[in-house]
Amino acid sequence: MTCVALLSNPRSTGNRSLLPRVRSFCAGRPDIFHYEVEEVSQIGEALRTIARVKPKVLVINGGDGTVQATLTELYHGGHFGDNPPPVAVLPNGKTNMIALDLGSVGDPLAALERVVELSKSDMSQHIVSRELISLSDGTVGSRPTLGMFLGGAGLADSMLYCRTKIYPLGLPNGLSHVLTAFAVLFTMLFGVHSKFLPQRSNPVRISLVRDNQLQGIFSILIVTTLEKMLLAGRTEGGVPGRMKFMAVEQSVPSLLRAIVGAIRGKIGREAMTGIHFERGDMVRIESNGSSVILDGETFRAETNRPIVLTSTAPVPFLRLAA
Repeated sequence: MTCVALLSNPRSTGNRSLLPRVRSFCAGRPDIFHYEVEEVSQIGEALRTIARVKPKVLVINGGDGTVQATLTELYHGGHFGDNPPPVAVLPNGKTNMIALDLGSVGDPLAALERVVELSKSDMSQHIVSRELISLSDGTVGSRPTLGMFLGGAGLADSMLYCRTKIYPLGLPNGLSHVLTAFAVLFTMLFGVHSKFLPQRSNPVRISLVRDNQLQGIFSILIVTTLEKMLLAGRTEGGVPGRMKFMAVEQSVPSLLRAIVGAIRGKIGREAMTGIHFERGDMVRIESNGSSVILDGETFRAETNRPIVLTSTAPVPFLRLAA
């Protein structure tokens, strides 16, 4: 009997070294159905096939793009009818924010073994509901893209800088992120700009339906449905239809307040000058070419074609932590 369906993307960075171990782990295990895709366009067919074996858990083994594409297809494709299996995410990517939020840390194979163990017993205490962020960029005929963590404004610019300038150096992820942070701070402090440093952020106008409107240049813009939020740590439990939103104005004092507030656990709990923390049913982002990144996929917000974010109905996930 199949208990776990494992969907792997061999082309994700982490799988270049991990996948042989995963294949060896799954070999001769009738309780694991392992399906590999070569590109994200094959995920729809993969889920149609996986639905036929009726797994108790769907495990995603890939980077942020694989997770994002799988969640989008899982929600829109309807392959499992009204009862999709809970989703688990192996810690196998550059950032692992979704995996971290679900308690999936450390060795991916240890996490997979934990999923298999849980699938053979009553999983009810480990299943949590998470809404997804539905992103529409106004493209005619396209279906919304779904994810759980969106970075925009200066944060997206920093992520793109790290992806295009720092990651190609082949450094460890942690060191790459530290170098990116130093480059961003150097640019903000001294106003120096070059092709080797992060680019100046464009002004962004953000509207939160039923709440308020912000306009300016921000060093950090985050919209998420995860409990664990960058800088803000773990937020209070999910409130249906309310995405968590944080924006930090682009100034050294505001950024320092955000860092100190994160260390002290005050972000989202105390009012701070230059830091905006809200919940909203809908977030509208307008800019003259500013980028946003939803779980690894990049979109551009234009003045005449804004990005609109809404939350979906809750989706079941498997939390590995007790």
